Amino acid sequence: MQEALIGLELTSPTPRLDAEVLVMHACKFDRSDLITHNEMALNGEQQQQLDKLLNRRKHGEPVAYLTGAREFWSMELNVTPATLIPRTETELLVEKALEPIQRDATWTIADLGTGSGAIALALAKERPRCRVIATDISTAALDIAKTNAKILGLTHVEFRTGDWFAAVAGETLDIIVSNPPYVRADDVHLQQVDVRFEPAIALVSGNDGLDAIRHLAENAQKFLRPNGWLMFEHGWDQAGVIDELLQRLGYRDIVSHRDLAGHIRVTACHR
Repeated sequence: MQEALIGLELTSPTPRLDAEVLVMHACKFDRSDLITHNEMALNGEQQQQLDKLLNRRKHGEPVAYLTGAREFWSMELNVTPATLIPRTETELLVEKALEPIQRDATWTIADLGTGSGAIALALAKERPRCRVIATDISTAALDIAKTNAKILGLTHVEFRTGDWFAAVAGETLDIIVSNPPYVRADDVHLQQVDVRFEPAIALVSGNDGLDAIRHLAENAQKFLRPNGWLMFEHGWDQAGVIDELLQRLGYRDIVSHRDLAGHIRVTACHR
């Protein structure tokens, strides 16, 4: 393990965790195997595989892309460079979306820009009687989301290719959820660490980062039932502008939700 750590300290904020995950992946170990085999020498094939993974990680590639998986809402999801890597902060959106939906509800839910399917599949898992529509403009991302649904046995999710509301034309929805792109085109973080390897289409949204959110807000009411919900994730510093936008468009009961760091990251409102 100590050898695996060498070099990662310079490129990763979590070098030990990265090393452990990559050792488990290269050796096909689980966590208990890692503990019990901590002093075991790797065989030639295992060492070769680990060396390749460590070298790629030292050059900044995300661990989730190296292993092809990321946990979200207690589900292991397949991820590839075609999808945004699901993040723990996005579980706040799932949590808040679940609150108004009764456990036996038969709502129609749309997750716009689903990527790996993380949000749609979490909602489908928790509300099995609901009809869930997961959309994305990327067919490669939707293929990953479909695979994840199949592995998890979530059969009540519909996958549709299309740009935002084009994929739900003719639908009347009870709730629309989304983790849209919300990063400014000139944001310096786009050239740093893991983000460099993620699909720009899932991150960048115009000069102020709000193009996608404006599109969602300006069009959602055409698809929501009376009193239906719109909920989405956004940047920590965008809440004020978003609140003004939603008020101007006539949304009601606008509520902002803070993540564990105290930043407003999710906004919810009624048609």
